[in-house]
Amino acid sequence: MFRIAILSALAAATVLVFPASSVTAQEAAPPAVETAADEVLLVDGETGTILFQKNPAQPFPPASLAKIMTMEIVFAALRSGEISLETTFPVSEHAWRTGGAPSGTSTMFAALNSQVPVADLIRGTIVQAANDAAIILAEGMEGSEAAFAARMNERAAELGLTNSRFANPTGLPAEDQQVTVTDLVRLARHLRATYPELYAIYAEPSFEWNKIFQRNRNPLLSAGIGADGLGTGFTEASGYALLGVTEQDGRVTFLAMSGLESERERAAEATKLLRWASETFEQVPLFAAGATIGTADVFGGTAGWVPVVAQTPVTALLPVEAGDRVRARIRYEGPLIAPVAEGAPVATLDVLVDGAPVLSQPLVAGAGSASGSFADRALGAARELAFGWVRAF
Repeated sequence: MFRIAILSALAAATVLVFPASSVTAQEAAPPAVETAADEVLLVDGETGTILFQKNPAQPFPPASLAKIMTMEIVFAALRSGEISLETTFPVSEHAWRTGGAPSGTSTMFAALNSQVPVADLIRGTIVQAANDAAIILAEGMEGSEAAFAARMNERAAELGLTNSRFANPTGLPAEDQQVTVTDLVRLARHLRATYPELYAIYAEPSFEWNKIFQRNRNPLLSAGIGADGLGTGFTEASGYALLGVTEQDGRVTFLAMSGLESERERAAEATKLLRWASETFEQVPLFAAGATIGTADVFGGTAGWVPVVAQTPVTALLPVEAGDRVRARIRYEGPLIAPVAEGAPVATLDVLVDGAPVLSQPLVAGAGSASGSFADRALGAARELAFGWVRAF
């Protein structure tokens, strides 16, 4: 059975367990900020706290944001030594026609049958959102767009991008291609943390190739809010999208959004949300490492319950003067079955603001409970029959 305990997020009060109808700490309040975007996820980079969300699991076509997954494949290949920045790849007729000068799409204007170094293809893909650059990389590494897309999907699964599927390296319209803002933020956090030197290219303001100068298409870079990535996208079906990252006064914020009606609205809404996040939230330590958060029932053990503790400090970015809008809850599959080892993961702590979870962190057993005698197990069974219905759902 799945158990939930509700407690104050600012002090570990006595843990009470409630049925399903009592799971929400309080009724959800109206959002503190409004946005015209259809899908949004705004996340604090250090703690992982969700600052704002709107339809975070709703899929939409990625458009050029698919190139961010393409770059993850390329960055990983560079790190493993599969390719180098000096490796050159040829410009095929397919790459030239589909993503180059004849295509009428975003392009770095790579010349047909020329050889382009990986370092320049990366800048073409990132700074210019160039479709020819992405296709040249895909064909050079895997032989075809289809084979490269298969690699993208395999890697996306490894990274936990559970609701994303890719059909090509460019994001050009294709069936069965989608992302979510949740997956995009996960991908951005991974890219920034794993490949910091290559990630820095996302902040470069311009790139010139074949004597054609183009500026970075990310509108946040010139907004004066500390932006250092990542990219934009547009499709007729889902409108204008953006995946952005800012760092101000040491605080990193990730924003993914889609469903805007114009480039101007996309830039304005993104800037508004990021400034709101910077001005409205403060970092709050909730529990120290090793602090006992509550208890979890144990069946058939020498002890009928074990304390659950935070293995690492629990810190969240919360609205200034949030007060009693903040709650926490403990979730676990229970009762736990003995033996339970000290330090074993047994539960999850959710921090909630206005009834909505904004941060989750695993909890471990603060003490063990060995397998008990027959009498212990019989007593546990009797307790479960007598009281389990109160906690089950």
